[in-house]
Amino acid sequence: MFQVGKTIISEDILDRKFVCDLNACKGRCCVEGEAGAPVSLEETKILHTLFEKIKPFLRPEGIAAIEAEGLYTTNPIGEFETTLVHKKECAYAVFDEQGIAKCGIEEAYNAGVVDFKKPISCHLYPIRIQEYKTLTAVNYHAWPICDAACVLGKELQIPTYKFVKEALIRKFGTSWYDELDQVAQEYDLSKEQINPKNR
Repeated sequence: MFQVGKTIISEDILDRKFVCDLNACKGRCCVEGEAGAPVSLEETKILHTLFEKIKPFLRPEGIAAIEAEGLYTTNPIGEFETTLVHKKECAYAVFDEQGIAKCGIEEAYNAGVVDFKKPISCHLYPIRIQEYKTLTAVNYHAWPICDAACVLGKELQIPTYKFVKEALIRKFGTSWYDELDQVAQEYDLSKEQINPKNR
């Protein structure tokens, strides 16, 4: 584990290689699982403000689910999550001609209709954030449906923290990311010194 500012960072986000391979996984992270994506309190307010602009980019099924259950739901421990369609895919998910799931919120963002890209939990994935009173934990979330992303990441030699650079800067800022990058470089150097054969 490493500490950068008030965050504790798992070695996995430095060690594990990861690059989304949508042609292989079809965006299954938007479809599978037992719950919606985590949404912060601030993001619930953003959804209320922007929903009418996002709505034209959503599927009828997603709109129906949102109208029936709300823009987001609350889990048993009081955390907010995106609404699901029949307990399956995210209500904000849309599908292209190849059947690849994409984010309707992000589609609205890409079209220049809104200035909110998508929930930070989705943007950061496979990194998960856990907030504590004095520290924030930054961890890697392993999920078998992302095996293809791990394979592609290894082929391209891109560590997880670099794959989600934009999201990490969005969450923690540029200075924090630069410090993380320095920690990662020093960490890699220390591993090379311990195992010279890996050079």
